[in-house]
Amino acid sequence: MTKITQAMILAAGKGTRMRPLTLHTPKPLVLVADKPLIVWHIQRLRDAGVTDIVINVGYLGQQIIQALTAMSLGVNLHISDESGLIEPLETAGGIKYALANGLLDDEPFILVNGDVWTEYDFGQLINHDLQDNLAHLVLVDNPDYHPTGDFLFDGSRVGLKNDDWSSYTFAGLSILSPKIVCDITVGEVAPLAPLLKSAMMDDLVTGELMTQKWIDVGTVERLAYINEYAKNI
Repeated sequence: MTKITQAMILAAGKGTRMRPLTLHTPKPLVLVADKPLIVWHIQRLRDAGVTDIVINVGYLGQQIIQALTAMSLGVNLHISDESGLIEPLETAGGIKYALANGLLDDEPFILVNGDVWTEYDFGQLINHDLQDNLAHLVLVDNPDYHPTGDFLFDGSRVGLKNDDWSSYTFAGLSILSPKIVCDITVGEVAPLAPLLKSAMMDDLVTGELMTQKWIDVGTVERLAYINEYAKNI
C-alpha cells in the first residue's frame, strides 16, 4: 500500500458568515492563537508526512498567496488560482481544475475544508487504503449548531440519512479518489455533496468517527471560542 502524500485545502470561499471580519481578510488567514487558520492545517499535514499541498484560492486569493509564499512551511505548496474565473467552481469543480492543471496527481488525496479547526491526527489518513471506494470521510458527533447531522454511519460505511441509524456531521476532512470527479468538465461549477451522495448510494464511501477537538469556524463567535482554546494548548 502506498502512503498518501498529497492533500488539497479548500480556501476559495468568501466567508460571508464572518463579515465584516472577512470583508478585507480571507477566512484562511484569520488568526487562531496568532497563527493563520490555514497554517494550522498545513503544519499538521506536514507533520503527518504529507509533502505536497494544493490550495485553491479565489476571493482575496492574492493575500493568501503572498502570505504563504512569505513563510517557510516545509512542504511543497501548489496554488490553484481560481480568482480569474467568471464564478467560483465549488468543491468538485475546484478539485477537477487542480487535477486538470497537474497540481494534483491522479492518486487518492486528503481533502481539508479550510474553514475548520481540529486537533485530528492526519497520520490516521496517510496510511488508509481506499481500495475500490471513492471516498473516506471523517465524521464528528453533531454539534449544537448542526443537530441533525449530515450522514449515517454504521461503523464502517457512510450513507444517506434515514431513520434506522444515527446521523453524524461531516468534519470536512476526507480522502478522495480522483475518480469521484471523473464526470465533471474542467471549469464546470460543481459541488462535491451530490457526488458523495451518489457514491454512498453505490456503497463506495467508508468513514470513521473522530473524537479529537473539532469546530467549524463559521462565525465570529466560534472563532473567538477556538482562539481562546488554542492559546492554551
